[in-house]
Amino acid sequence: MKMKSTFNKRVLIAIAAIGSVCLQSCLDDDDDRDLRFPNALVTVKTDADQTVYLQLDDKTTLLPTNMTKSPYDSKEVRALVNYKEVDAPSSIYTRAIHINWIDSILTKPIARDLGEENDAVYGTDPVEIVNDWVTIAEDGYLTLRFRTVRGDYNTKHFVNLLLSKNPENPYEVEFRHNAKGDTYGRAVDGLVAFKLDALPDTEGKTVKLKLKWESYSGEKSAEFDYCTRKSVTPESPAATSVRNNLNLQ
Repeated sequence: MKMKSTFNKRVLIAIAAIGSVCLQSCLDDDDDRDLRFPNALVTVKTDADQTVYLQLDDKTTLLPTNMTKSPYDSKEVRALVNYKEVDAPSSIYTRAIHINWIDSILTKPIARDLGEENDAVYGTDPVEIVNDWVTIAEDGYLTLRFRTVRGDYNTKHFVNLLLSKNPENPYEVEFRHNAKGDTYGRAVDGLVAFKLDALPDTEGKTVKLKLKWESYSGEKSAEFDYCTRKSVTPESPAATSVRNNLNLQ
């Protein structure tokens, strides 16, 4: 994706830390500063035998040795995680790991097309898409870090992904933001992941996924390499709404 990067580690730490699910047995060294930073973006999944594992990318799976049950029950979510590899059996998975902490992010399906009501419901308020390592299309999801402003911390901003219905490009989507009137204040970042299973199957090919959004300087777009997820979990768990430093729904 080609755009200017405005990555801010402190902001990302805040996103990861707020309401994080801390596994107390993992924190062997509280003075280890590396524990404050996420070192991976994953999909939390549950296998047919109820084994919880993490999908690191389209090919790599991680088996947690210190987590036998998903903190998100049967829901499949995207999450930031801090982990280390361990020398232990990984069974059918690529690697065995020890989780230091894990924090889910807002995970949603592509929104339903409401026709003429799209603008009223999903909004047209501007955002900036931040180009860093968590803004990526992988494992059947489009995960985005975005920046907007907020002043009312009791107002939930509404973010969604719509199919743009471009007859010339079935892999074109549109990010929508409804600030619910909360359009003044300080700059804040949010993380959200959208499941892309409503897009046509790429049949094993890598295509260009085009994302459009309304920025503070007008309409912008970016392209991502996208391939339909090659493997799925045994069930189709519902998406879940989770924590963030921006009050979202």
